[in-house]
Amino acid sequence: MATSNRRLSPCGNRAAYNRKDSAVEDSITYVGMDTHKKQHKVALIYPGQDEIVEFSIKNTVVEIRKMVRKIKKSAPGDISFCYEAGVCGFTLQRRIEAQSCKCAVIAPSLVPVKPGERVKTDRRDARKLLAMFKAGLLTEVHPPDEKQESARDLTRLRQTAKESLNRVRHHILKLLTRYGYAYTGTFWTIKHVNWLGTLEFEEPLLRDVFDNYYTEMQHCMHRLKDLDNQLDQLAESDDYKEMVSLLRCFRGIDTLTAISIITEIFDFGRFSSAREFMSYLGLTPSEDSSGEKKRKGSITKAGNQRVRRLLVEAAWHSRHSYNVGYKLKKRREAQPQWAINIADQAGIRLRKKYYRLISQGKIPSIATVAIAREFAGFIWFMMAEMQAKKARQVA
Repeated sequence: MATSNRRLSPCGNRAAYNRKDSAVEDSITYVGMDTHKKQHKVALIYPGQDEIVEFSIKNTVVEIRKMVRKIKKSAPGDISFCYEAGVCGFTLQRRIEAQSCKCAVIAPSLVPVKPGERVKTDRRDARKLLAMFKAGLLTEVHPPDEKQESARDLTRLRQTAKESLNRVRHHILKLLTRYGYAYTGTFWTIKHVNWLGTLEFEEPLLRDVFDNYYTEMQHCMHRLKDLDNQLDQLAESDDYKEMVSLLRCFRGIDTLTAISIITEIFDFGRFSSAREFMSYLGLTPSEDSSGEKKRKGSITKAGNQRVRRLLVEAAWHSRHSYNVGYKLKKRREAQPQWAINIADQAGIRLRKKYYRLISQGKIPSIATVAIAREFAGFIWFMMAEMQAKKARQVA
């Protein structure tokens, strides 16, 4: 929603200013879109009119371009589009903004829902988005550019490859268990893999099944190794090298975790405080309070679940005494002392908090999530310090 940055003086004409601001607001054409893979339902309202215009378009570059040109011909001023984040990603937004129009991608989980609504159609969804967008009741998603989005998809592809490897390993173990081949040591060590190569099967079909699973596992391992190499190269690029190096100063965060967090968040400066960053990750407690009744529940689990998972995994290191080992010392080489100090403060504080929570009777999983919440605050603080130092250097 457009707003003016002009400030009012104590003796200024407030009524005249409000009329001007209202005039700008009344000249905007609002457009709500319910998007799908094949077609979009569009609802729009021109300024000064009460009638809502509705139509459908196909999800093609030509149809979208025609739609924007058609609306531009009838719109007296600026045009603001909106649609919910979903199957169309940010490509639709880029296509609309390429034609000099504003387009907001809305967070679906934060769209208000009436408890009594029992009818849901594309037409109703488009009209609902339009009304709420015009009233300023929707929350916009921070859009990445194409380069940032491709980097994020690379880290997500690596996670998918790891899940595929775990899946085929699971199939191999269950197959061998059904036929009485049991291994007593630790799975997927070099010794275990060599043991798999010595297995013999009486049935030729069973040998074929095992060989296919084993070949698929080898393919997944090579694919995962190639993706790890690509992520290492991405982490060494000019866009990410400094941030990755700073995050690696923390205990529990190495290159893969660091580049995954950065490519999911992109701009840490869009969060005004550490608390806001924690809330975005869904690590803050939920609450159901009314009157004198106050009740806090589990974490909200809203926002980015991938970063939340990575922080919880990193927070498990806090159950051990804090010491700077050989690998952590190597990661900290040539890093600024202020970043190392923040990382040390985080390690000491998180270890003490974990011990205190356990001594109070908290189970380890709950204590670890609490540590992950505070860990997110330290990460935000380090990135904020980095941006502040860059700003001072430029000034």
